[in-house]
Amino acid sequence: MRWHAPQKASGSYSCSANSSNMTAKEDFEANDSQISTIQVATQGETAQNADSPASAHSGVKKMERGRNWGWLLSGYISLNVLLLGIVLVSGSVFNGTQISSSHLQIYLILLVVLTTIWTVYYKAHTCRVDSAVLYKDSHAGPVWLRAGLVLFGVCSVLMDIFKIVYYVGYVHCESAVKIVFPAVQAVFVIVQTYFLWVHAKDCVQLQKRITRYGLMLTLSTNLVVWMTAVTEESLHQTILTEDFNSSSNTPHGFNLSLRASDPVHCKCIHEYCDVFEKAFYYLYPFNIEYSLFASAMAYVMWKNVGRQMDEHHDHLRFRLWDVVVGPVAGLIVLVVGLATLVVYDLDVSKADPNKKEYALTIYYVVNIVTITLMSIATLSGCIIFQLDKREHVSGKNPTRSLDVGLLVGASLGQFLICYFTIVAVLASGVKGHVNGLTLASSILTVIQLCLQNSFLIKGLHRKPFKETPTPTVFANARVIQRDPDRRNSSIVPAHALPITLTLLQGRLSWKRRILKEVCAFLLICNVILWIIPAFGARPQFDNPVGSYIFEFKTWVAVVNIGMPFGIFYRMHSVASLFEVCLAS
Repeated sequence: MRWHAPQKASGSYSCSANSSNMTAKEDFEANDSQISTIQVATQGETAQNADSPASAHSGVKKMERGRNWGWLLSGYISLNVLLLGIVLVSGSVFNGTQISSSHLQIYLILLVVLTTIWTVYYKAHTCRVDSAVLYKDSHAGPVWLRAGLVLFGVCSVLMDIFKIVYYVGYVHCESAVKIVFPAVQAVFVIVQTYFLWVHAKDCVQLQKRITRYGLMLTLSTNLVVWMTAVTEESLHQTILTEDFNSSSNTPHGFNLSLRASDPVHCKCIHEYCDVFEKAFYYLYPFNIEYSLFASAMAYVMWKNVGRQMDEHHDHLRFRLWDVVVGPVAGLIVLVVGLATLVVYDLDVSKADPNKKEYALTIYYVVNIVTITLMSIATLSGCIIFQLDKREHVSGKNPTRSLDVGLLVGASLGQFLICYFTIVAVLASGVKGHVNGLTLASSILTVIQLCLQNSFLIKGLHRKPFKETPTPTVFANARVIQRDPDRRNSSIVPAHALPITLTLLQGRLSWKRRILKEVCAFLLICNVILWIIPAFGARPQFDNPVGSYIFEFKTWVAVVNIGMPFGIFYRMHSVASLFEVCLAS
């Protein structure tokens, strides 16, 4: 049986002629349908019956081939930018003369300027072209993620300002690049934050290759900035540890050029250098998290280039009266954790070994109690998910795939530190109560990570609970029975009821309430487990068992690689727990 081209084509054109009031998205879809219909009809006139299915799919295969080619090229660009960045970061740390931090910062300035130019081009030209952005990914860039990006971006800009003031004090003996880079980075952060806030949900349909290259450049730039910040912050913590510990196995061979010059040979021209140095080092955790948030959002935009989807919004609401026990228990843990951090920083900084041992004991006891409570709560949530009858989310979703990949990948950093610690303590014979607490804390952390990953993966792949329609309440049942004509006047919408009646109407089932309580508790606990290591607590360095078994250089490498991933894991868990809480 042959295709009838004229009839198909005329039908398509008549349908197109009657669609003068269609939106841009509908026009785009109609044109695509019309072109594909004409293609199939024309091919059907000249092809045999056996070959017509292959001819019909040839256009689709060609489009898929072009899309994969664009993804491959943009991926290679990102890979090369990252590898060169890794080489320069490593060279600036381990080489004292040939490769300095100025070379690394010149490379970063180039990347930041190119990324900023592309971002402005996208905002001024690409997204303004007709039919360029017809679809929005409702799962990408949720408001709490963008709010976190803005918060971290503001702190990053403050850090850059403090850096500029600090390095101005050493301008007579330092490279001017160290002043230029924070200034350029501050502009980049402001432009990129605005770009991601407005366009994080875009699914670009035109200029796809340029957009893919630009997004991969954005991703790579943020990752190189992240690596640089992590390296500088880790070196700072290592130097502090070296100053406090007078042991002979110190990290020889590290180049400290990422910091300011040696104060013996270079004096600050104003008296506030020390203040600004401490200030911007305290803001490093926010800059590190900002780069990772921006990288994740750029990756989702890259995956959404050329993607066509139906706009679907799940109206998820969060009401404070839904949860009580979880937030209260979490706030108690938060306050205790903050107090522990203050005591730890004060006691560890002293030269008294007894004070240091007391600080480590308090730290590990609080950590063990927190991790145990989190494990119990997470296990309860996993049991509820087994009883839950909600369907799993089907279909491809770049945001969900990225969330799961980041959770599993980032948790490997904490797994690495925990297993190294377990082996070190067991090899040393578990001598002393501090080592015993260290062993228990590491084992419980491994268990908690496994449970929390399972809970989050299950929760992220469940469909939200379907809300029932707004109920109505009869104002007076006796009046309705006596006078049916007054029924309409006696019906009151639920949203018009007093607050107490609204609460009774909106009560959650016991399974939903337990899930929300668990999510709220785990969310606050993950916040304090992010704050403690992000703001300088390094018990891995203050307890000498790890450096004694593996030697200091190896131990420093393990901690400095695993700790940033562990910090990011806690912060990413907060965002994922908030989504699971809303969906529950």
